[in-house]
Amino acid sequence: MAKSTKQDLGQFASRLEAALGDNLVALLLFGSAARGTHADGRSDLNVLVIVRDASVARLHAATPVLAEWAKGGEPAPLVFAEDEWRASADVFPIEVEDMREAHRVLAGRDPFEGLTTRRADLRRELEHELRGKVLRLRTEYAAAAADGQALGRLLVHSAGTFFVLFRATLRLRGGAPPVGHDALVRETAAAAGLEASAFDWLLAALGGKTPKTLEPYDPVAGKYVDAMEQLADFVNRMET
Repeated sequence: MAKSTKQDLGQFASRLEAALGDNLVALLLFGSAARGTHADGRSDLNVLVIVRDASVARLHAATPVLAEWAKGGEPAPLVFAEDEWRASADVFPIEVEDMREAHRVLAGRDPFEGLTTRRADLRRELEHELRGKVLRLRTEYAAAAADGQALGRLLVHSAGTFFVLFRATLRLRGGAPPVGHDALVRETAAAAGLEASAFDWLLAALGGKTPKTLEPYDPVAGKYVDAMEQLADFVNRMET
């Protein structure tokens, strides 16, 4: 993460902490910036805010800070009430465990202490998310198939979401997912019986290389879509 990005994040955290005062429970950074895979100018800064009272009236104090953050091009922070956060572990186990694994507390306390998730809930959400994301990927592929550049953009833009689900798959198998994209893909492919080469083009693009420009109806994109469909089928067959 570039020095200027760290400074912007620090200023944002200080201003938000001052605006929320004693209503703030926890403010943390999660995602690629906390995991060490952040690419300046391409990756988002993902922030979670947990407050004691998340009513509209109590959040008004933070509106100027949050609005300026969003105008700077970053996604709006996730905002949870403290009770809501603790009650969501069975609904969002993928997100909880992904944030637990890679986060940095910017203010307040660590919100993961005493928070547990269940394997059955993880498998249920994972299958639901995979089915939904595969359906969307297939639909977007059908619309972009005749345009090689659009296919390339589709693969790159979908990767972040699917990598979250790759990590969840490995956790469901009882393993600790690796940090790097290459290792994550290799381990997921081995666990689920996927063809690892289906991700070669994507990994090259994410690694800063210049892979070949995809052609219309390029089999590279087709293999990628097929692999994601196979992953969804694999998770469906897993016992809880």
